[in-house]
Amino acid sequence: MHRKPAVIFIFVTLLLDVLGFGLLIPVGPHLVMALQAKVAGAPTGDAAEAAAATVVGWLGATYAAMQFLFAPVLGSLSDRFGRRPVLLISLFGSGLDYFAMALAPSVPWLFVTRVINGISGASMTTASAYIADVTPPEKRAGAFGMIGAAFGLGFILGPLIGGFLGRWNIHYPFYAAGAITLINWLYGYFVLPESLDPAHRSQTFDKKRANPVGALHGLTKYPFVFNMAGCLFLVNLAQYMLHATWVLYTGHRYGWDERIVGLSLFTVGVCSAVVMAVVSRRLVPLLGERRSLIIGLCLAVCAYLGYAMATRGWMIFATIIGTCLSGISMPASQSLITHTVSPKEQGRVQGALSSLQSLANIAGPLVGGYLFAFSIGKGADLHVPGLVFFGSAGLTLIGTLIAVRAIRKLPALIGVSSQGAGAGDGSLPKPVVGPSGEAAS
Repeated sequence: MHRKPAVIFIFVTLLLDVLGFGLLIPVGPHLVMALQAKVAGAPTGDAAEAAAATVVGWLGATYAAMQFLFAPVLGSLSDRFGRRPVLLISLFGSGLDYFAMALAPSVPWLFVTRVINGISGASMTTASAYIADVTPPEKRAGAFGMIGAAFGLGFILGPLIGGFLGRWNIHYPFYAAGAITLINWLYGYFVLPESLDPAHRSQTFDKKRANPVGALHGLTKYPFVFNMAGCLFLVNLAQYMLHATWVLYTGHRYGWDERIVGLSLFTVGVCSAVVMAVVSRRLVPLLGERRSLIIGLCLAVCAYLGYAMATRGWMIFATIIGTCLSGISMPASQSLITHTVSPKEQGRVQGALSSLQSLANIAGPLVGGYLFAFSIGKGADLHVPGLVFFGSAGLTLIGTLIAVRAIRKLPALIGVSSQGAGAGDGSLPKPVVGPSGEAAS
């Protein structure tokens, strides 16, 4: 019996995927510290935190490097053979990886697991292409908002459960994440239909554009996407700097344990889910995709400054609640990008953007980890634990300026349906092709 593709399938798939990932956030750095403590002469106190921050940064960079190399390959494969098999491969690899992390006897073993998960972890790339396949242009901002809602709901339960399980045993969250991800894989195997019609599939697998350098160069075909790629790189770089240091920063500055860290991420999840599932679906059509993108990025700048300057733990919670509206920039940017890309290249373009995101993920944890270690390390000349978040605010501000420039050059046709001005027949507008040498700065 034929099953009709629907956004709800991707929503549930990503929800379970993010739930498994969210379980690990409160305990990942502590697992690194526990494995480091087994080594003779291991540092203690602030020195141990600084050393853990550096290792966590390199683990994130290793994962991102594999994503950078393989995301375009999987994106192109999804254009050629369909989205479903690529999603299933990704989920199965991630599930095995979580169990391997739980059994890791040493820090080097964790690097092996990051390589495995980085190669297979392309669910977000293919999910974005899936959404573009099954959703008409005028409804894509709302559909991408549902992806954000899945992430929010995953972060509601994941970190909270991870923090709770981690207090019993630091390995339990990894077992739980592996089990949840494999359940997600089973769900996809039996329920998730294929979204890409054979008539819309690429007839060849282009090796040149499947490699990350070729894929990134291919973005020049779409000037708006090329400009937005520069913006998203800086925004993602800022975000990954936060991800790599959140647990260690809040523990060092406010004395938070796994439970409070989980509660903070629970708060992020609740606010994000409300914004993505309810607010963005109403606010983005009201403001328009262009205004939503810029307003969201400006709010993100304010959020980073709030985190950096908060002197008490409760101020962090107040900042989270007050700045989750920045999430409206994500569905707005994704919707605008998909409007300018032809159906046969959605997976390839999403793979290229994922590779660029992976570059940010390589640099972000490293820069964030070293900045944090520098600001709290023994004999540090500048003891400012929030230094990394000041840096994130600056990067996001530059990204906002690039987005403003890109939007000014975007033809009025693109995105008008989300602003209530003529949805048309729902077909994609003709791709906007401009000078291939146009810079993103």
